[in-house]
Amino acid sequence: ERCHSWPDPEIVHDIVRNGCHFVPIGHPLGPNENQEWRVSFSQAEYKLVSSMNHCQFLTYGLLKLFLKEVIDQQSEETKKLLCSYHMKTTVFWAFQQNSLLQWCPQNLLAGFWICFKLLLKWVYEGICPNFFIPQNNLFLTKVHGSAQNRLFLQLHELYKKGLACLLQSSSIRSYIIDVLYNPRLSVPTDERLLLSEIDLDAELFKDPTPFTLFPQCLTKAIHTIEQLLELPHYQTVTLQTLTVSILQSLAFITSNKYTKTGVNKQIYIAHKMSFHMLKLAAKFGCVSDMLYIAIYYYKALRYREALYVIELTKVKLAQPYLMYNTSRTVDRERYTEAVGGQSWSTKMRQAMVMDIIINNGIYFINELIPEQQSALQNNYLTLNIPVFVMLHFLEFLCYRHIDTTLSQAALDELQVLVHHDQGLRVPDLHRDISWEILGICQQITGNLQAALYSYQNSLITQYPLHRIQTATKRRMRIIQDIFSQTNIHN
Repeated sequence: ERCHSWPDPEIVHDIVRNGCHFVPIGHPLGPNENQEWRVSFSQAEYKLVSSMNHCQFLTYGLLKLFLKEVIDQQSEETKKLLCSYHMKTTVFWAFQQNSLLQWCPQNLLAGFWICFKLLLKWVYEGICPNFFIPQNNLFLTKVHGSAQNRLFLQLHELYKKGLACLLQSSSIRSYIIDVLYNPRLSVPTDERLLLSEIDLDAELFKDPTPFTLFPQCLTKAIHTIEQLLELPHYQTVTLQTLTVSILQSLAFITSNKYTKTGVNKQIYIAHKMSFHMLKLAAKFGCVSDMLYIAIYYYKALRYREALYVIELTKVKLAQPYLMYNTSRTVDRERYTEAVGGQSWSTKMRQAMVMDIIINNGIYFINELIPEQQSALQNNYLTLNIPVFVMLHFLEFLCYRHIDTTLSQAALDELQVLVHHDQGLRVPDLHRDISWEILGICQQITGNLQAALYSYQNSLITQYPLHRIQTATKRRMRIIQDIFSQTNIHN
C-alpha cells in the first residue's frame, strides 16, 4: 500500500508471495530467550538490495562506511549502539519516502544527507521502525535513556558540520574533499531544498486541475480514462482524481436530464444511478467529496439526509492531520502517524481536502445558477468554492426547511468565516465567490443591508477570479430597487 515509488510492484509481489522465515533466536532481554523465534526477512532484504540502482547501492555503502569510520569513532560509550542493519533500514525508508530526489550519481551526497537526517530523527525519537513491520522498534534494546541522549548529541554535532562531517572518514575523505572545497560546486543540503514527505504531498495536491465535463464530452472523457489505465503505479492518483470528477459531473447530468421528463420510473432509475456514482466518487475521492452527496440530497429536497452527510463531513474535517491548500495548517506529527509512507492514492482518500468544484455547464444548486451563467458568459468554466464555505452554505439551505434557529446558526458561522478568515480556509483567490454566497444567504433571510455589503465586497475583491460580476450587480440592483420602493411607499 505504501510502495508508490519504491520498490517496483513486481519486487513487492515477489516478496509477499515468498513470505518470511522463522529463526531460533529469542529476545536477548526477554525471559523466554531460549524458547522464542525471530521473524527473518533476510530473503526480502536481499531482493531489495538487489533491486537498488547504482546510486542507491553507493548511498547504502556510504552510510555503512560513515557508521564504521565516523559514528563508531566518536566515543566508546556510544560505539556499537548502531549497527549495519540500522543503516540498511534507513536507506530502505529513505528510498521509499523520497521520490522527489532522483537517486542518480550527481545526487549521491544529497541522498546521503537525506538518510543521515532520517537516522538523526530516529535517534532523537528513540524509534527506528522495522521496514517490514513498522510497529517493531529496532532501537528498543539499546538506543534509549542516557545512551540515546549521548548518541543524539554526537550525531547532532556531526549534522551541524554539514557534509564536511564525511571528511572524518579516512576511506571517503580523498574522494570528496575536492568537491566540498570547490566553491563552484554545491550540494543541496539546505533544509529549504530537501522537501519532507508532507511538503511534497502538499505540492502534489495543492492545485488539482479540475476536469470540466460537458454532456457532449462523455465519449472523450471515457477514452481519456482508458488511456490513463497504463500509467505507472505512482501516477494513478491522476487517474483517481479524473475519475472522481467525471463521476460527479455524470451524476448531476443524469439527474438534471431525467428529472425534466416528469416520468416517475425514469426519475427513479436516474436517481439510483446518480446516487451510486456519487457514492463511488466519495469512496475513491478526497475527504471533501462527501459534500457532493449532500448537494445531491439538497437538490432532491431530501434535507435531513443532506444534513446527516454534512455532519459526517464535519467530523472528518475536524481531524488535525487533514491537508487543505497548504501544509502550514497541518499537524505534521499527526499527519505522519495517519498516512506517512502510504500511497498518494490512500493519502488523497484519507487526508486531502479540496475545493468544491461546480461545473458551470451543469446546474448543481439552484441558488447559484445566476453565478454559473455569469461565469460561463465570461468563459470561466467552474466555480471553485472553499469546502468550509460550501459546508455552511448547504447547512443553511437545508435547515431553512427544518429549523430556522439552526439555519441562522449556520449563517452566523458562515459570516464569521468569510469576514475573519486569514486565507487558511477561504483562500484569497476564492473570496469573490465566498462573499457572494454569504450575500445570497443574507438576502434569503431578508437581511438586505448585510447582503448588499457582502455583494459589494465580492465586487471589489482583489482577485475577481470567477467572473461573476454580472450576477453580483444584478443581485445588487434587485436590493436597491426594493430599497427605492420602500422609500417611495414611506
